[in-house]
Amino acid sequence: MTRHGTQGSPPIPHQGHPPLAVIHQDAQLLAVHKPAGLLVHRSLLDAHADTDVVTQLRAQTGAPVWPVHRLDKGTSGLLLLARDADSARRLGAAFAAGSSAADADGAVQKPTQNPVKKRYLALVRGWPDDAGEIAQPLARDPELPSTGQPHLTALTRWRVLQRLALPLATDARHADTRLALLEVQPMTGRRHQIRRHLKALAHPLIGDASHGKGPLNRAIAAHVGHARLWLHALALTLPHPATGLALALRADPGPEWAWLDWPRDAAPAPGRSADEEPSA
Repeated sequence: MTRHGTQGSPPIPHQGHPPLAVIHQDAQLLAVHKPAGLLVHRSLLDAHADTDVVTQLRAQTGAPVWPVHRLDKGTSGLLLLARDADSARRLGAAFAAGSSAADADGAVQKPTQNPVKKRYLALVRGWPDDAGEIAQPLARDPELPSTGQPHLTALTRWRVLQRLALPLATDARHADTRLALLEVQPMTGRRHQIRRHLKALAHPLIGDASHGKGPLNRAIAAHVGHARLWLHALALTLPHPATGLALALRADPGPEWAWLDWPRDAAPAPGRSADEEPSA
């Protein structure tokens, strides 16, 4: 397995905007560290944005790129792009296979060789169980009312990395505010899956304006001196489109995460791996 991390390649310079840190590049792939607040591509949801990852990389490299998966604007971390249409198609198929890898009961099906595996860091409200999973089906489009929509199978696993009790009284029932840093592994790839599943667990992401609590988000932003969606795409393993061999990529979070105890080494993914049989 080939491994690449944030220090693997220098940033590509780009006039007018801070350069995107390049984690890996070859003839077929380009992996970058997307900062929070930057769109992956142009969107009517944020028509006033003056740049995005795709536009910026096309200007920086002088060639087209194709994003092969999604990260929300507020999410930071590892983003993978293809450098040709055929690689985009192959990678799209690999990610799509992961999105349909759970059956109606949420059990993980036997994956193909070298399946796509994703790991995230997530800061949430409250103290969830040490580890667990949620298999709640999700409506196809999170922007629309769920009633009447098809609901797709979805499976997310997590484990707790750190528990915190901040000296903030954001709820009259409690003298402090409990938070937990999680390592999260989405076993399927539904839109806003992590955000919606964590809300369903009653442990919403800190900084999530859609699924979280505004007063809590603002209090924590003031306490730590940084306002953002506290979700970071940490690691990705995938089959290389040219060779089929497993390629492991990693993007460590930025300095705003320094107050949290995230794994500085390549820790294993939470829960059982996708190629293990589910327990009875």
